[in-house]
Amino acid sequence: MKVLVTGATGFVGRHLVPYLLGRGHSVIAVARDETRARGFSWFDRVRFIATDIHHPSLDLVARFDRPDAVIHLAWPGLPNYGSLFHFEENLPADYRFLKSMVDAGSGHLMVTGTCFEYGLQSGCLSEDTTPQPANPYGLAKDTLRKFLQALQSQHPFVLQWTRLFYLHGPGQNPNSLLANLDRAIDNGDAVFNMSAGEQLRDYMGVEDATACLTRLLESPRCDGVFNVCSGAPVSVRRLVEQHIAKRGASIRLNLGHYPYPAHEPLAFWGDSRKLAAALEQST
Repeated sequence: MKVLVTGATGFVGRHLVPYLLGRGHSVIAVARDETRARGFSWFDRVRFIATDIHHPSLDLVARFDRPDAVIHLAWPGLPNYGSLFHFEENLPADYRFLKSMVDAGSGHLMVTGTCFEYGLQSGCLSEDTTPQPANPYGLAKDTLRKFLQALQSQHPFVLQWTRLFYLHGPGQNPNSLLANLDRAIDNGDAVFNMSAGEQLRDYMGVEDATACLTRLLESPRCDGVFNVCSGAPVSVRRLVEQHIAKRGASIRLNLGHYPYPAHEPLAFWGDSRKLAAALEQST
């Protein structure tokens, strides 16, 4: 399958591209910075296009050569979840780009959403849970999904909307929890400042997530919304303690130093059963 991947040099993209190649797919990798892309081992194995997919005057369809499927990962402006930029600029630009791909004959879109579409709802969240986004980022993603579903009703195509929960691993945001913890350990810090750590979250390694995305792509009969998550809640404190043990470090936790984030509920995780059922159908 010839697969177009936007955001190919981002956190998920840098892991997804080699996984797709390993499964025998041909990859058109798209990102803004070619210099950065050349630093990845997969660069010479893909057709790389350095461009801004949000640029309104570019004839992107002609450059992309009609891929069999599009995996749309790119989304500028993160992790500033509260910026109006998400629905004032990203939302219309994303819809314009994805509609152009459908109009050009791409019959399979996989678009990454976010667990923030569920808003401040607590507990186990399934794909049937009504989204209640509580920040501009979640609102923009949820609205893009609705736009694409409306388009799908008039111009049939496969739409796999994948709601990512909390991913971690190599290349993660340097300001994320585990990246900060690794930096503190590497610096030889005696203490690591964090919240009380009682929040329950759904964490998944980015390598596991990319495997799920690829196998879901290989099951085009599986159309709809999918939680990409572990389905197993774990406390933030437990996650940190496990990571410290894995690193063989002795850093002490200063619990309660930071308040809990206002944009997240205290406890929420994903229902992974729909994803698991879909993956059983993959080849």
